[in-house]
Amino acid sequence: MKRFALQITGRVQGVGFRYVAAQRARSLALSGFARNDDTPSVSIEVQGEETALQSFLAWCRRGPQGASVESLQWKEVPPQEDEKIFVIV
Repeated sequence: MKRFALQITGRVQGVGFRYVAAQRARSLALSGFARNDDTPSVSIEVQGEETALQSFLAWCRRGPQGASVESLQWKEVPPQEDEKIFVIV
């Protein structure tokens, strides 16, 4: 199991990015969270199996309809063993 911390910038607030990201993560059996930041960006931490994580990253590069992703930065961080669901904070 791996965990990634993502920072997504662009037109990603007010377009349902966190909600659709949560749906996508849950459909891939990933856990973690998504939150809006003070800057026009979304922060996501997500964990699960490598194949599912790569699929999630590919989706984040596009985002939902109405979003315009300018950049996606990510890094691997330590997994949270007790985390079981994906939530919006």
